[in-house]
Amino acid sequence: MTLTSGDLKNIKVLFNQVIDENESLVKKDDISHLPTKEEFYGREDKLMGELKTTREEIVILSDLNRKVNDNEERIEKIEEKLNLQPPS
Repeated sequence: MTLTSGDLKNIKVLFNQVIDENESLVKKDDISHLPTKEEFYGREDKLMGELKTTREEIVILSDLNRKVNDNEERIEKIEEKLNLQPPS
């Protein structure tokens, strides 16, 4: 079954209607509040920098926490050896 010239005209009309409808769905005023590409990437860079800093701080703090725990254990052992009462 082949398409007739009438079928092709109907398809063309249908496509034109769809395109016209889609063009009217989004207007510049509708997206004027959205950031530009440069603004978006600038914010992303800043956010990624903050994420990197946070991850580095977590590593540092976890290492510091480990050292504090080790020191607490050593202090407790020294207090036991010297028969000292830990401060309340």
